[in-house]
Amino acid sequence: MFKKILVALDRSSQAEVVFDCALSIAHPELSQVLLIHFIDWQIEKVSPWVGLGTLNDINVSGDRYHRNREHLQQEIEKNRAWLETYTQKAIAKDINCESECLVGNCSLGIGDRAKKWGADLIIIGRRGHRNISEILLGSISNYVIHHAPCSVFVAQGVKATQANISEQDTEVK
Repeated sequence: MFKKILVALDRSSQAEVVFDCALSIAHPELSQVLLIHFIDWQIEKVSPWVGLGTLNDINVSGDRYHRNREHLQQEIEKNRAWLETYTQKAIAKDINCESECLVGNCSLGIGDRAKKWGADLIIIGRRGHRNISEILLGSISNYVIHHAPCSVFVAQGVKATQANISEQDTEVK
């Protein structure tokens, strides 16, 4: 039995599949579940020309930085609310569940958060990229599998072709 299950969710259609896997593995009242979502966000850097008498000295970079920080805060709040819907579903099934929205690189962050929290299982989704697309786009699940401090369960979601067929059937009806 897994006692501390970290569930990495993204805003893709795979999130529901990953969450359902977590609910099927977690034991009511015995397991703790931590839902996490990462926002990979880089605040725009200030120009290296600031302070040299350029137009950037007229607080353009500061204003842009402030707007970016505000937008990031809005994204965090929006994603916290989204995670809270999943948290409440787990709690309704008597599963001790919390959620966190974190800013950073999810490939690195998932393993780091699992280690700090003491997770004994990570559940993550896989989008199904293959061959060259996986090489070019990278694979978060592959990185987590090879660097995780605990066991990893990879949930394979609905394949894109099956999702497209379902959408076409819905449109025809």
